[in-house]
Amino acid sequence: MTKVAAIQMVSTPVVEENIATARRLIGEAASQGADLVLLPEYWPGIGYNDTEKLQHAEVFGKGVIQDFMAEMARENGIWLIGGTLSLVSDEPGKVLNSSLVYDAAGKNVARYDKIHLFGFSTERESYDESLAITGGHDVVTFQAPFGKVGLSVCYDLRFPELYRAFGDCALIVVPSAFTYTTGKVHWEILLRARAIENQAYVLAAAQGGRHVTGRRTWGHTMLIDPWGEVKAVLPEGEGVVAGELDFGRMASIREKLPALRHRKL
Repeated sequence: MTKVAAIQMVSTPVVEENIATARRLIGEAASQGADLVLLPEYWPGIGYNDTEKLQHAEVFGKGVIQDFMAEMARENGIWLIGGTLSLVSDEPGKVLNSSLVYDAAGKNVARYDKIHLFGFSTERESYDESLAITGGHDVVTFQAPFGKVGLSVCYDLRFPELYRAFGDCALIVVPSAFTYTTGKVHWEILLRARAIENQAYVLAAAQGGRHVTGRRTWGHTMLIDPWGEVKAVLPEGEGVVAGELDFGRMASIREKLPALRHRKL
């Protein structure tokens, strides 16, 4: 077995405040015995407008936020998946929304640039990530000590073909900042579907609460097993969700219901 943890935050526009919160919660997860820790999407900052993403964007490989994540992985002896942060894009006026992975020595071992960019509009609220973000193109997995891990972010959850492209994974991660409106109806059912159809563990770290900017995120950070059962959940507020990956159970599920071997496409 391997113990993993997902961190739920209610990030502010101030990077230093969010770093302090992440430091405390990562330490809490490590003290609970987590070998791998996942941060939520946009953990370094949720601002009042898209220009703040540009202000805080870092060049890949250097910067305060990246240095902090490497430090946390190294100091706590954990694998850290850094939710997302803004990286400088080749497209003027836009950033990449990127998930970086660090091993227990603090070395960056994988990078995923979010492919699917969220768009949603009603009379009350409107979002269009493509206005400030450049979408990625590459499907990314990495090899952790316990097996292969597939990287996805938030809105990716609605595109099952991405998860099929991972191949056989032990764990799928979904750092997110789901809106309250969409989260209350779709979040859990989509996460459970991805776990069931891929017969893998799914670890989802969320933003969860009322932000100082007025935005409200759904939360419900959770760990789901390959049978689609929710093993742990935190509905709202800051905190840590932790649980074990039971690979004997995963193997048993795949043996009793060999759906992955039955695939035709």
